[in-house]
Amino acid sequence: LENQHLFRGLFYGLGADGTVGANKNTIKIVGEVTDDYVQGYFVYDSKKSGSLTVSHLRFSEHPIQSTYLINSANFVACHHFNYLKKYDVLKYAEKEATFLLNAPYEATEVWQHLPRKIQEEIIHKQLKFYTINASKVAREAGMGSRINSVLQTCFFAISNVMTRDLAIQYIKSAIKKTYSRKGEAVVEKNYQAVDMTLDNLHRIDYSAYITGEVPIEAPVSVEAPDFVQQVLGKIIAGEGDDLPVSAFPVDGTYPSGTTKWEKRNIAEQVPVWDPSICSQCGKCYFVCPHAAIRVKVYDRDWLADAPAFFKHTDPIGKEFYKDKEAYTLQVAVEDCTGCKLCTEVCPIESKTLPGHKAIDMMDVEPLKEHEKNNWDYFLSLPDIDRTRVNKGTVKGSQLLEPLFEFSGACSGCGETPYLKLLTQLFGDRMLVANATGCSSIFGGNLPTTPWSTDHEGHGPAWANSLFEDNAEFGLGIKLATDKKREMAFHILKHMREEVGSELADAILKNEENSEGELIDQRKYVNELKKRLRTINTEESYRLYQIAEFLEKKSVWIVGGDGWAYDIGFGGLDHVLSTGENINILVMDTEVYSNTGGQKSKASPIGASAKFAVKGKTTGKKDLAMQAIAHGNAYVAQIAMGANDVHALKTILEAEAFPGSSIIIAYSHCIAHGYDMCHGLDQQKLAVNSGYWPLFRYNPLNEKGKRFSLDCKNPTVALDEFLYHENRFATIKNSDPDMAGQFLNQANEGIKLHWERIEALKQL
Repeated sequence: LENQHLFRGLFYGLGADGTVGANKNTIKIVGEVTDDYVQGYFVYDSKKSGSLTVSHLRFSEHPIQSTYLINSANFVACHHFNYLKKYDVLKYAEKEATFLLNAPYEATEVWQHLPRKIQEEIIHKQLKFYTINASKVAREAGMGSRINSVLQTCFFAISNVMTRDLAIQYIKSAIKKTYSRKGEAVVEKNYQAVDMTLDNLHRIDYSAYITGEVPIEAPVSVEAPDFVQQVLGKIIAGEGDDLPVSAFPVDGTYPSGTTKWEKRNIAEQVPVWDPSICSQCGKCYFVCPHAAIRVKVYDRDWLADAPAFFKHTDPIGKEFYKDKEAYTLQVAVEDCTGCKLCTEVCPIESKTLPGHKAIDMMDVEPLKEHEKNNWDYFLSLPDIDRTRVNKGTVKGSQLLEPLFEFSGACSGCGETPYLKLLTQLFGDRMLVANATGCSSIFGGNLPTTPWSTDHEGHGPAWANSLFEDNAEFGLGIKLATDKKREMAFHILKHMREEVGSELADAILKNEENSEGELIDQRKYVNELKKRLRTINTEESYRLYQIAEFLEKKSVWIVGGDGWAYDIGFGGLDHVLSTGENINILVMDTEVYSNTGGQKSKASPIGASAKFAVKGKTTGKKDLAMQAIAHGNAYVAQIAMGANDVHALKTILEAEAFPGSSIIIAYSHCIAHGYDMCHGLDQQKLAVNSGYWPLFRYNPLNEKGKRFSLDCKNPTVALDEFLYHENRFATIKNSDPDMAGQFLNQANEGIKLHWERIEALKQL
């Protein structure tokens, strides 16, 4: 048994809310200030943010011999209220333990909102129950969703690990040490949050009455398939260790499209649509990183069975029938992460209500039940015929079903909108080779995957190889696909009379250049497979096995800058040299995002990153110019937040290009050091300052038109872009002279880059 005088604390946090970091600081404070021995274990999955984190902390006057997770705690903190509905957070709380809860309610209202099971445990175990609305305190202190300093102060105030005043003194010292490089303003906001905390911390004097009616929710939807509920659900609930080996797939295959069953409910505020002023421009759902905003145009007859609070309006556009069809924008409130990119990009503001937009953020709790029903009904509506949609427009492309949804990427991620768009345009015939990095982790994370399928079961085929060979891996997929396609056409020609000459000719002559032709080819191939099942020959069997390759595939190699600029560059360069009809998407965050923000060759001069904390002393590698040097590849640079139409047009052009193509996409990232809700604004500044020019290079165009500059000359000072981001501002704050040198060098680099661009216009 563990020493009963040992402090044993469990802290349930939300990934990226600062809980783990705060607990590490707590360990340092206790270890340095007191004579206690300290220990910490931290448990979390590989989601980039927004998932459950559990910190196990032990403090003792004696050496700590425990080499296992805590199973009897005298202090439990739940930093995210919705966890009470999903996890038994008090399972390991011992009798008379202290329980700290971050709740979005007034202290007098908290008890009535607790699930019945939690109330029972509090009463049965006679817990000392404290609550604070830490999110409110953090917002009022200007810290957004970072609640770590608030809850760390609460911990020291009620845990008796050390005196309150001394603890606060050392908390502020730790804040200074941790955040000073991010600027004095960040430090002051944390100080203010600490000072506001104790006035908002309340002990709940609960009665012995159980009044709760809120049930504990299942870890996944009860409508999910059995395997998802019985295996994946257990893993999501943190009970994966209890599963027998026999529960797992023998061959290691897992179903796709399973993120839709998680319903993480991590957003405190979600977007709310006002159809009365919406222009239906498509920008909000175009930029949504988690595909939590969807739109559909459908027959009005469907409204007869719609829920009472289901919103709709007339569709705008000559391609729609206003008298017969309706338009609905629907938010998946349980899957939304509350990043606010949609409200930031919305261009429509009310003429009568200042500050009110066509889509606004509102507290989720009053909306949740209605919106859950609305989302379920929305999914039952039919998707629009793809041949009716102009996918070359932002609005049109967003009427297409995304086959990449609800990933574990950070809230406001700059990478996922590009992947989502690819699946809307090409997803039902797409093959993806994904380099290791953020995109492979949020794209292939056990137990759930965001890569999905349409109602016919078609969707992206996804695979991840090593970091260093992704380009070669993707090229191999392309060559194998081409070979199977060649074999399929060869056998079909040989079996032309057996399967029917009319059907065979329809398949052989279809060029598959338009959406209609692609759909027709799938119909033809499905009919072919039916006929092949009636022909009992070896040739028929061989063709049946590879018949799907009679349909044109879209092969994509995707990854981040750590792969493309650094570790996998040799393979990338080789693929471009081959001229094979393959597409490459580089999501450039200018840093090794997945491993914690180390510098890469894509990192710009003057940027602070791990291995270059005082600022990178060399400039950003010009990957686009190196690709153009091959002379045979389609090369483009895009930034969705700066010009969404250009990004869409470029992706369509690159996919249609009959050779190798590479798109380098600016992707804002939390490693840049600012609130991700401003990611699109930063993309605009990157372009307008000349830092990130938008262009396309098509070697098949006639001379003088091969290089197209798709943005204006710089109109904004470079420092206006740089110093909105802590990766640059931290150098300015800590070493102004060096920052000035970096800025001068960066300006000179941009000047030289634009001189090269002027020369490229002559190609």
